[in-house]
Amino acid sequence: MSPRILNHLEVLYGPARAQAVAEPIEALLARHRHGGKPARPRRALAAGPPDVLLIAYADQVQAAGEAPLHTLAGFAARHLRETVSGIHLLPFYPWSSDDGFSVKDYFAVDPAYGSWADVAHLGRSFDLMFDGVFNHLSAQSEWFQGFLAGDPAYREFFVTVEGEPDLSQVVRPRALPLLTEFSGAVGRPRVWTTFSADQVDLEFRNPAVLVRVLEALLWYVAQGARFIRLDAIAYLWKELGTPCIHLPQTHRVIQLLRAALDEVAPHVLLITETNVPHADNVSYFGDGTNEAQLVYNFALPPLVLHSMATGKATALSQWAKSLALPSQGVSFFNFLASHDGIGLNPARGMLSAAEIDALVHRTLEHGGFISYKHNPDGSRSPYEMNINYFDALSNPSGDEPVETQVDRFLVAHAIMLAFQGVPALYFHSLFGSRGDRAGAEASGMPRRINRQKLERARLEEELADAQSLRARVFRRLGSLLRLRRRQTPFHPLATQEVFELDPRVFALRRTLADVGASLLAVHNVSGESLAVAVPQPAPRKSNWYDLVGRQPLRAAGGQLELDLAPYQVVWAGRRP
Repeated sequence: MSPRILNHLEVLYGPARAQAVAEPIEALLARHRHGGKPARPRRALAAGPPDVLLIAYADQVQAAGEAPLHTLAGFAARHLRETVSGIHLLPFYPWSSDDGFSVKDYFAVDPAYGSWADVAHLGRSFDLMFDGVFNHLSAQSEWFQGFLAGDPAYREFFVTVEGEPDLSQVVRPRALPLLTEFSGAVGRPRVWTTFSADQVDLEFRNPAVLVRVLEALLWYVAQGARFIRLDAIAYLWKELGTPCIHLPQTHRVIQLLRAALDEVAPHVLLITETNVPHADNVSYFGDGTNEAQLVYNFALPPLVLHSMATGKATALSQWAKSLALPSQGVSFFNFLASHDGIGLNPARGMLSAAEIDALVHRTLEHGGFISYKHNPDGSRSPYEMNINYFDALSNPSGDEPVETQVDRFLVAHAIMLAFQGVPALYFHSLFGSRGDRAGAEASGMPRRINRQKLERARLEEELADAQSLRARVFRRLGSLLRLRRRQTPFHPLATQEVFELDPRVFALRRTLADVGASLLAVHNVSGESLAVAVPQPAPRKSNWYDLVGRQPLRAAGGQLELDLAPYQVVWAGRRP
């Protein structure tokens, strides 16, 4: 066993227990050191062309008589080969609630979706990203039912609380009870349930839990995962008398998982999902070599929305200028929309209380919902805006021209695609969906406003209609994605320099110094025409070219001069 892993075990459990658990962990690592060859060539963050991922449910597109994973693979092969490089399959394991995030079995594919063979088939054409939902497990899982039945194999597998300890410091992500009482052969334990009564939190103070979770992580590697998303990882370790979020032990567990992957699967990248203020979020990079290679860039969605809503990119530009990475081996995982909503906590401190209130009001006005969290003082505050991102940008009940709405939507996504890191587009964004408010109301789950499942035949019928919203969005976003994948300056490790040219403009230069490649990305976030001048990095006469608009650009006096139409995107580089 590597000294790194042993050191992490000793810090977490003490020398004696560390030695006891080292043997089963070493056996796990040995089993995976000499695994079979992957279906597709593997590469680390530092190699290959720029990645673009699609976020989708296993049953996102459906066809009668077919396993949904098979349907998704067929749809992706037909429409997405040149558009995205990978697919984030949201939890496809057997589950009992939360649309997959209450997992019953980490090691199985839900038969309603298909099989591991279907997952492997998809992985032959696309890189795959799986979820490691390791903070909690379904109350209906075999592990928890064994715990309730008194099975020694699952003793101390879940966090329980006795007596009436002071839990006031515990950070709560949702306005739900923290503890849930269950009954069984073990009596009536009160179990820690961070997210819901059906999601029981695992007890990582028990090293046997860590061993089983590591087993699941390495199983995902063996099944073809190139990216593994650590869901809600910030809440992993619990200690009474603390906030139970971002604890040093949580970081140690992630470091141990990273060390294990570095030893047996260095091509696999960890991504931490922590919907928290930005400073806490980036702490999961660790020292830049020992924790996540990618962290979800949670501040980006609300800041881009604020920019588009106000026509002013000042807050976005100032935040982007302040960003720094701890090493050249890590980067951001950028997104605007996902199966969840738009988090507000990451924007606090970057936007004023009045500006956040304006986003909340906009969400309600545009047909969305607001989810709330409990504060230590007993009050509650807006935590997440549950709304389709297209609707957040353009009121579905308004009378604005569709082309203007698509222009605005494209600018928002162009910003995300130009930003340093690996971008991911949610399925409903790529295919121009509007919010499913009826589905959210019928289920009582606000997040389902952006989780509608689609019939493949109907979806392809709409895509074949050039005038439909779906076709317009997919045509323009698809073109932008194909263009991006050909530009080496959009590599996730390329540097980023932000320019404040005009409050209505978000502009940055991406540079990959190793190959001498540079690209300037300029985005008008307003509905106004304007002119800006950008300093050139070096004398270049008339060889500037707008890769998006496919036309030459004007350079004079050491500056690139741009006349921007409302919601225009200019990606300026060398003529292809």
